Amino acid sequence: MKEIENNAFFWQKVDTLYLSGTRKIIKKKGEQHDTYKNLVYPLDYARIEDMKSVSGHGVAVYLGSQNRNQVSGLIVAADILEKELDVKVLAGCSEEEIEDVLRFLNQTDFQKTVLIRRGHTIPDWGQADN
Repeated sequence: MKEIENNAFFWQKVDTLYLSGTRKIIKKKGEQHDTYKNLVYPLDYARIEDMKSVSGHGVAVYLGSQNRNQVSGLIVAADILEKELDVKVLAGCSEEEIEDVLRFLNQTDFQKTVLIRRGHTIPDWGQADN
């Protein structure tokens, strides 16, 4: 089962979904959250408005300082207040920026998150025969 986990084919699909969507920046780096004024966005925050999400508002994206056309990873959030599991995209993020987003998203007792790092492994069943 290990070869099915976090492989390049999964990330190829994620890239296709991400790159085919329409991004709209909602908050710039350094701006406050609308409801929780003590929360300050560590990166530009956008939504892919034409991609389905649990909330119905599009998929959340944190945009780093590197190539924003490349997905760096995914974050899965368990939100007690909203009673939902939510997937967020990291795009163009350095390791430091990923850490900043994780700190930002995990600072309340109502939401906790985990990171899914981008994998590049091609499973044996995906290799072409020569």
